[in-house]
Amino acid sequence: MIAGRRNFIKKAATAAAGLGLMCRNGIMTASPAAETAPAGKRIGMLGLDTGHCMAFTQLFNAPDAGDRYRNYRVSAACPEGTRLIREWKDRIPQITEEMKGEGVEIVGSTEELLDRVDAVLMTCIDGNRHLELAMPVLKAGKPLFIDKPFTASYRDACAIVEATRKYGAPMFSSSSLRYLTGVENVSETVGKITGADTYGPAAVEPHHPDLFWYGIHGIEILFAIMGAGCKSVRRTYSPNTDIVVGVWNDGRIGTFRGTRNGKYGFGASVFGEKNIVHLNRDEGYSPLLVKIAEFYDTKTAPFPVEQTLEIIAFMEAADESKKQGGMEIQLKTI
Repeated sequence: MIAGRRNFIKKAATAAAGLGLMCRNGIMTASPAAETAPAGKRIGMLGLDTGHCMAFTQLFNAPDAGDRYRNYRVSAACPEGTRLIREWKDRIPQITEEMKGEGVEIVGSTEELLDRVDAVLMTCIDGNRHLELAMPVLKAGKPLFIDKPFTASYRDACAIVEATRKYGAPMFSSSSLRYLTGVENVSETVGKITGADTYGPAAVEPHHPDLFWYGIHGIEILFAIMGAGCKSVRRTYSPNTDIVVGVWNDGRIGTFRGTRNGKYGFGASVFGEKNIVHLNRDEGYSPLLVKIAEFYDTKTAPFPVEQTLEIIAFMEAADESKKQGGMEIQLKTI
């Protein structure tokens, strides 16, 4: 697992939980008793097997959050999680205790969770379980945000989207890196976007196709900039580096460089008719949580679900290209 911005929050939270404390702005204070979330503003967390659980909860439930997250609070959680990834499976009991220290009620099943909350945030780290875990939520019609990776296959991704349409349930999924500073309004600076190169770490995990596990972050940046419409993918692979080249229907080219050694970071170079800009300022999870809270209120995803499906198809095509020694793969074949 990549060490960095996610792990420092995890380590601080772990140390605090062991003392019955929490960290707010660098100051350790007693963990709060369970507080009642405002009517209609109760979030249920589904899956307690990632450092995102505490990070998201401490942001949503911070005493000084004000209305930044539209007064949503994480009020209950179900400690589901991976059955395949030993590193995180073994941490479910620890994360569960940390969540209790934040005043979050722990329940024993998805059904119990749905009875207690107004919206669901799926944090299960294992994309292989997302279809299974999502179905009861979608059938109940609760707004559902699915943390990365959306799924571990294009087939599962399509099944979730089909279920959202069948049951009329609001749903979206995104990496927090989609909201890298400057990405949303980059066209105001560069004009019409003609191409983009993005980069990020691409650590792998044996139970997921390579890019689904961590490369998703840089690829999400790429699609946030370029939009949908990629028609083909070609991947050049080495043990330490991936270069994935996508060709869009209008002839534009976008690339992702994934790294597995040396210094890591997230960023993009964006090429436009008027200017070229470089983006690399990451403000952490807060911009994503703002979007999640807005989605819970409006029941409308901030971008079309078809783009999420295309991102999954892009990564699956890249995996196929790797298997075929760098051959160009048409997304329509996925």
